[in-house]
Amino acid sequence: MPRRDPHISLAHGNGGRLMRELIEELFAPALGNPLLDTRADAVGLPTPDDLELVVTTDGFTVQPLEFPGGNIGSLAVHGTVNDLAVSGAVPRFMTLSTFLEEGLEIALLTRVIAALADAARTCGVAVVAGDTKVLGRGDCDGIYLAATGVGFRPRGTRLALERVRPGDRILVSGPVGDHGAAVLLAREEFGLRGDLRSDAASVLAETQRLMQVPGLRFMRDPTRGGLATVTHEIARATGLGVRLEESQIPVNDAVQSVCELLGFDPLYLACEGRVLAVVAAEASEAALAQLRAVAPRAALIGELRAGPAQVVLDTAFGGQRVLDELEDDPLPRIC
Repeated sequence: MPRRDPHISLAHGNGGRLMRELIEELFAPALGNPLLDTRADAVGLPTPDDLELVVTTDGFTVQPLEFPGGNIGSLAVHGTVNDLAVSGAVPRFMTLSTFLEEGLEIALLTRVIAALADAARTCGVAVVAGDTKVLGRGDCDGIYLAATGVGFRPRGTRLALERVRPGDRILVSGPVGDHGAAVLLAREEFGLRGDLRSDAASVLAETQRLMQVPGLRFMRDPTRGGLATVTHEIARATGLGVRLEESQIPVNDAVQSVCELLGFDPLYLACEGRVLAVVAAEASEAALAQLRAVAPRAALIGELRAGPAQVVLDTAFGGQRVLDELEDDPLPRIC
């Protein structure tokens, strides 16, 4: 890929030769598929008659751009795919808007796009359209990504907080807080290092398993704000109390150690490869079995109860603690 300068310049965003070369020599080869036409302003997508179309959109601003277990490119795919998956859809297409800072190393951009392309292929998603903008030095943190995802789900699928009832059970597909803790260590702001890796991954296998359970009410991926924030959303929307069992919530030892050292709570740290699900009580064991077939550390962690719309944690020591709703962001630029 012959270029005079190994860094992004403002000219890479002016619509001229350098921008054309960036798209044709870096983006198109990595993301290429039969539907991607870098010369077109729009793309037509096939839509199966027996399915309904589902659309999501998200932005990604993680720092550092690369972290153990992924980078902002793979994170953008997994974040977009997972938002579709927890809606009951199978992801199929993505669009990508890329915002680059002047001075960014092209080698770093190449790694990010390669990881994004690899994640998309692994998830069975085609990147079908995109756009690139270059911002001046200091106007962004190297790379910002914005993605729109398109998927399909069976017509009539109803997964919504309005379906949640007292007595329903809450499940999580695996240990919580891994992504937040991994990014925290990667920043090296506290003089700590470790081999902890982000859990960033597609949750499609888990969600498709849960879709086979008749009593499935609701699914969500606990990203920013973690498990605690999603349970607060459930309590606020339903008017029900959420009761969690601390001893049943899986947390990796390394995550727990980092949180104890730095004063964080793993229940508020972001996950990027986990599903939180609400299921009818009579379906909870079947749902747990389905999850454990693809996520061995899945666990039944709580239930919904009539009463105050708050989140209460039954602690491992036999006490109770009300989990406050997150206000200040302990880890900005996390995803």
